[in-house]
Amino acid sequence: MSEPQGEDARLAGPLAALWRSAAVRLGAGEDDAAIVRVGGEEVVLTTDALVDGVHFELERAGPEAVAWKALAVNVSDLAAMGAEPLACLAAVVLPREGGAALLEPLLLGLDRAARALGCPLVGGDTNVGPGPLTLALTALGRLGPAGALTRAGARVGDHLSVTGPLGGSRAGRHLAVRPRVAAARALLATGLVHAGMDLSDGLARDLPRLCRASGVCARIDAARLPVHPDALALGGDPVARALGDGEDFELLVAHAPLPPGTQAALAGAGVTLIEVGEVRPREEGLGLLRDGRVEPLPALGHDHFLGA
Repeated sequence: MSEPQGEDARLAGPLAALWRSAAVRLGAGEDDAAIVRVGGEEVVLTTDALVDGVHFELERAGPEAVAWKALAVNVSDLAAMGAEPLACLAAVVLPREGGAALLEPLLLGLDRAARALGCPLVGGDTNVGPGPLTLALTALGRLGPAGALTRAGARVGDHLSVTGPLGGSRAGRHLAVRPRVAAARALLATGLVHAGMDLSDGLARDLPRLCRASGVCARIDAARLPVHPDALALGGDPVARALGDGEDFELLVAHAPLPPGTQAALAGAGVTLIEVGEVRPREEGLGLLRDGRVEPLPALGHDHFLGA
């Protein structure tokens, strides 16, 4: 019997076969979002579908928190590309039982999130179905003068850093996503960042995606991982939680060594940057430095086909 395939492996073949026009700079499956040329400008597009019982628990969270997360995770993808949000569309599938009562609080929640995140809701679609509540949002963004931040471009010798603590998001933080739009803008402005992405499925699952796009590998230092207090409160191995819990929505960036004063300047702009490892040659593989030994990076993180 063959081993079950995860999301990336299942999608690789079909996505590679998709038709793309000359207007498409980055297409399906290549990065956190797509980049399409519209006239003389490049527009960033992303979409995410969230399902009750998978990405949130409606009864516990309430419609307003669900609406916030649905928009915020899309804006986080825009931030991962170095883009500023422009607008969003929302497709909502309401459950047949009790769904009508959810429509108004969901729309009000989306509008509050849109105002806070600078990404106005400009349209969408509403349906009713037999399954759980599902929200599918599409967000559009515009690139700044520094251009796009993509997963490709990491160089051997680059430092790997994250913009905040990791692990334990299921204690409730996954509903209060804070997209790192301003942080991405400040990091790009340094001219030192070569590649990046946001951490949605866990560092151990997302880092290989950046490495594949860049044609490199990496080594993570377990002692440097910033473990969130939520992860410690949940118990278990804190390193495993930081690597695999997922839904942190912090940025992971590969960057050149920071000149003196850069870290302080970033901190002054409200940007936290915590070094967790380094980019290594591809032939070395993905490694985790722990207790003085290098071991293979564990296969942790969330995969929709394989589960957690």
